[in-house]
Amino acid sequence: MPGWREEIEKIWQKDTTRLRYIYNWYLENDIPKVSFYSEKIHCRNNFRWVNPVHEILKYEGEEKQIYTNNLIINHYPDRSKSRSNYLPLLELSVKENPQNDRNMHYLGREYMYYGKWNEAIDTLIKHLKLKTATWKDERCASMRFISRCYKNLNRFDEAEMWLKKAINEAPYLRDPYVEMAMLKYAFEDYSGIIEYGEKALKIKQNKKTYINEIFSWDETINDLLSLAYFNIHDIDKAIKNAKDALKINSQNERIKENLKIFKETKKKIEK
Repeated sequence: MPGWREEIEKIWQKDTTRLRYIYNWYLENDIPKVSFYSEKIHCRNNFRWVNPVHEILKYEGEEKQIYTNNLIINHYPDRSKSRSNYLPLLELSVKENPQNDRNMHYLGREYMYYGKWNEAIDTLIKHLKLKTATWKDERCASMRFISRCYKNLNRFDEAEMWLKKAINEAPYLRDPYVEMAMLKYAFEDYSGIIEYGEKALKIKQNKKTYINEIFSWDETINDLLSLAYFNIHDIDKAIKNAKDALKINSQNERIKENLKIFKETKKKIEK
């Protein structure tokens, strides 16, 4: 975005090695949906690229990093570009360095994207067992992905078990609560949706990491809650949540129709 150079020149110091800035990874109608700090702006010397894919910059020596919210990069991916080379490159990366927890996580996630449920589960469990896999946000994501795989294998008890593990691992993140509410919705467990949906809404801070899920910060939670409250005949809360969902996404026609039904139902009850 404009002004990037001026911001660098204003805050950069002689001993700065790397600058972390806002990276909008996913945008809808130019509105950021997934944002996190990225770190590709760096000093000229002592850096090298590592990994065959999902490359990262490694610094030789002691780093001094600085942060800014005033430098923004927007990501506009080429949707026509194939991702088919990612999986073999990630497999190569893990083969070259099986102790690299980050790439083990990425490989498990990639297996999940390809619908290789059992390979994904095995790989993500390997990630969780690595001694260097200590970042709770990423561990929580591996647990959520394992749950998704079990859900697709119709092994729902295990899916729920792994989501409970994910919540315990990172109770400060919305994502595992929302995925649990989504799992409860699949079984029309309305009290479960309300329990986990309301817990998700209590988390107000959207941490700037690549782990963020779009569904945790869009209209999904309020949409699920509106349906759950309607089905337990709490029409006022159903209406409130449908309205809150439309504040986030006013173009969702299905939620608009739901809100009409909720309001009509309330009128009938009041008569």
